[in-house]
Amino acid sequence: MLEIYNSTKKTIPEQLLEKAVLLVIEHEGYTVESVVGVYCGNKMIHRINREFLGHDYPTDTITFRYNKGSEIDGEFYVSLDAVKDNAAKFSVDFQEELLRVTFHSALHLIGYDDQSVEDRALMQEKENFFLKSFG
Repeated sequence: MLEIYNSTKKTIPEQLLEKAVLLVIEHEGYTVESVVGVYCGNKMIHRINREFLGHDYPTDTITFRYNKGSEIDGEFYVSLDAVKDNAAKFSVDFQEELLRVTFHSALHLIGYDDQSVEDRALMQEKENFFLKSFG
């Protein structure tokens, strides 16, 4: 089961985001057991980042994986405020950045990390691949 929630007043393409998450998970050889995606604002993601990760700042996405194996049980949070800021910073359309961060979240769910320069480069390569294949 895959569920997408929007805790903001901003309209987002929820069905498109569901398809984006499924594309990554299935393409990488995984299936969804239970995945929840929450699209929120900086205030909520800042609180989650501080409470669970000890980082006192907002971020674009936070992902929690609750199991191991090929069936994914987890959740992710995406800050629409951060997506908007990123879109302006990188001179891209809001929806393109929203998809990129959603792909990034799904990649984290299946085990990709971005702690090193090499890992970040691989994730960015994957994000670009999924953006192109998503059309």
